[in-house]
Amino acid sequence: MIPLRIKVEANADRPFVVRLRSFEANAWEQRSEALNPFDAALERVGPEGADYVGEGGPIRVLGIDPSKVDGDVLLVNPRRGTADRLIRSASQHNTFLITERCDQVCLMCSQPPKKHHVDLFPYFETAALLAPEGATIGISGGEPTLFKAQLFRFLQSVLEARPDLSFHVLTNGQHFEEADRDAMGHIDRGRVVWGIPLYSRNPGVHDEIVGKAGAHARLLENLALMCRLGAQVELRTVLMRPNADGLLGLARFIASTLPFIRTWAVMQMENIGYGRMNWKTLFYDSSEGFDVVGRSIDLVRSRGIDAWLYNFPLCTLPEGYRHLAPATISDWKRAYREECNGCSLKARCGGFFEWHPPNHGYSNLGAIQ
Repeated sequence: MIPLRIKVEANADRPFVVRLRSFEANAWEQRSEALNPFDAALERVGPEGADYVGEGGPIRVLGIDPSKVDGDVLLVNPRRGTADRLIRSASQHNTFLITERCDQVCLMCSQPPKKHHVDLFPYFETAALLAPEGATIGISGGEPTLFKAQLFRFLQSVLEARPDLSFHVLTNGQHFEEADRDAMGHIDRGRVVWGIPLYSRNPGVHDEIVGKAGAHARLLENLALMCRLGAQVELRTVLMRPNADGLLGLARFIASTLPFIRTWAVMQMENIGYGRMNWKTLFYDSSEGFDVVGRSIDLVRSRGIDAWLYNFPLCTLPEGYRHLAPATISDWKRAYREECNGCSLKARCGGFFEWHPPNHGYSNLGAIQ
């Protein structure tokens, strides 16, 4: 796996954000146009680590090749001796974990909620402003809209300062209100996509999956509100045994009632967190039972709504649907199995989650020749 947290040494009293640059420190005068106060330039590389120097002071990065972190934006915690790679310059999969708090307890949650919360919005804003040109940054949790006011201010500030950036925000959609109209009106709606889950047309099924009574009704109210606000919505449905039989009914509902959504994503689940605990009762083998998925996707797409398959290995799909399955698994948690060796489609396949179990999953898979 690609490490998202690395070891560092820094002489500082509190956390700080820094962007690592690989050109030599003595070339700063010639490269001054490329630097800002948050940059640190590589000074030397030795057996003890890579030393960087910048206006914020020296920093030593341990245990990783400097070429692997060139241009990365780090949140350094000096007391812990660690740094989180908030922005990896060579990656398309950069996400800020806003909070680990959540007001739902989804059966398949890959990031089980925690009670504590540390406000890192100032650091996230600095990091976003240092992101590569044209980047799309993910916002995730927990539930980011539990801290809605800070989130709205963050999005407005960054989007105004960096007109080339865009955001994809994952939210359960429970906390939007008509009173948010003004705040959301100051956010460039064309550069923010809200990823919102809807697991079933049946309120009871949806509420049971998310562990919250009344969640389905509130979600539909807020989807209507998002429509009125002109927000871009990516509707997400994790495919599981409890909702697989109702997928076609959900597709009909989306096509008839939610035609304003930008995208419908049917997703395979992760074997981690609560998903691992409940794997045997939840995992739906779409390599055998794809018919209901295909019919649902076809219906929605026939009504002019984009529909995609997220986290599906290409070999588990019928050939006619493989073009609808982009490589959506983040690079830092993507893996390929022994069966993938020699596959002609490996280069464009999203593969498997690193933690996908080898003996409890798809019954039909293998290299495509």
